[in-house]
Amino acid sequence: MEKTKKVIKIKDIVGSNLCISSHDGERVYLEIAKALRKGFCIKLSFEDIEDLTSAFLNSAVGRLYNHEFEYETISENLTPENISPDKLRLLKRVVDRAKEFFEEPDRFDNAVQEVLGSNEND
Repeated sequence: MEKTKKVIKIKDIVGSNLCISSHDGERVYLEIAKALRKGFCIKLSFEDIEDLTSAFLNSAVGRLYNHEFEYETISENLTPENISPDKLRLLKRVVDRAKEFFEEPDRFDNAVQEVLGSNEND
């Protein structure tokens, strides 16, 4: 049985071609998560998006990897479209880091504490 397809146009949710804030990313995340929960196969459209930051992508896509969804569910049901090669590389980097973080959050917390602790001694 073929899954129902859904296109999520980022520009329609954000209301702009600038995707820079984590708040806007959160709004996109909520739409993606709702569609994944309903079993949709999602095309995430970056059409007309001019500026894109990792803060936005962390909130919109990276957060999907927080263990609510299996990695396979995300990779099989969420496909970016209308995205430039530069923005696709940024998206891939955000996804890779999110997977690492959610697999071992303590490792990242310890690294941050080490950096913060070393700054106190300077």
